[in-house]
Amino acid sequence: MTFSNDSQLDPGRVRGGGGGRGVAVGGGIGGTLLLLVVGLFFGQDGIDALTGGRQDTGGPSSGQEQFAHCETGADANQYSDCRMIATAQSLDQFWEGYLPQATGERYVLPGLELYQGRDSTACGTASSAVGPFYCPADQTVWLDVAFFDELQSQFGAEGGPLAEEYVLAHEFGHHIQHQIGTLGYAQQDPQGPESGAVRVELQADCLAGLWARGASGDTSGAVDLQEVTPEQLEQALNAASVIGDDRIQATTQGRVNPEAFTHGTSRQRQLWFWAGYRTGDLDQCDTFAARDLDNPPAL
Repeated sequence: MTFSNDSQLDPGRVRGGGGGRGVAVGGGIGGTLLLLVVGLFFGQDGIDALTGGRQDTGGPSSGQEQFAHCETGADANQYSDCRMIATAQSLDQFWEGYLPQATGERYVLPGLELYQGRDSTACGTASSAVGPFYCPADQTVWLDVAFFDELQSQFGAEGGPLAEEYVLAHEFGHHIQHQIGTLGYAQQDPQGPESGAVRVELQADCLAGLWARGASGDTSGAVDLQEVTPEQLEQALNAASVIGDDRIQATTQGRVNPEAFTHGTSRQRQLWFWAGYRTGDLDQCDTFAARDLDNPPAL
């Protein structure tokens, strides 16, 4: 979605960190493609793929300093890092109002770290090649905006503003799950087409759809999102599709093994995002009660 040009961004909402390119996480077939797969599809968006231990990278810098160029909605529409700041503010605006109404739970602001190259988290060491993830131990979303370029170049995503915003909204969805108590199912049942991990990820897609519907055309806060267009929706659905388990496996392994699924198929990820967007109802995001993940009840 496009932000109104006069939206006021708050660079202090995020922190920036990380230094140069460090030792990459992963192995096997090697290269950025594998590492992206690890980050997106191993456990909870890379949590289990991260190596243990805290590492000193010089410490994060203040968002006020590093993102001083991010001032208005016009900047968010031009630069991905500014877009992430504006999107985080929009997500905060939405969930601060919606979550208490839907669940009685007060929204707790998650951290957002826009790092470069490598950084340390409470879940271990993050590499830029790992991809975006949410760490429940520090209640922070970790993201290197270079991921968006690689999503297009490595996996053929169309890109576009809502595609990038969808990625962040999905990670914020994991924070919502952490608050309402569903995130842990991914660790209890980590693999398979009907697994807890898949249901957790599909619910996060649905929560991203809730935000896209609720934020579209919202002019009540510091950042204003214009009405979502059909073209932008297609971009978000395309992003959900290219990171489906079946497509990733076919691309990297030449075959599909449902027993190794952790995030759901391309079709499922699109359907559950659409279920959230179409209904705007948290109850329709109950993937754990769904008998058929290919047919969300709301659709």
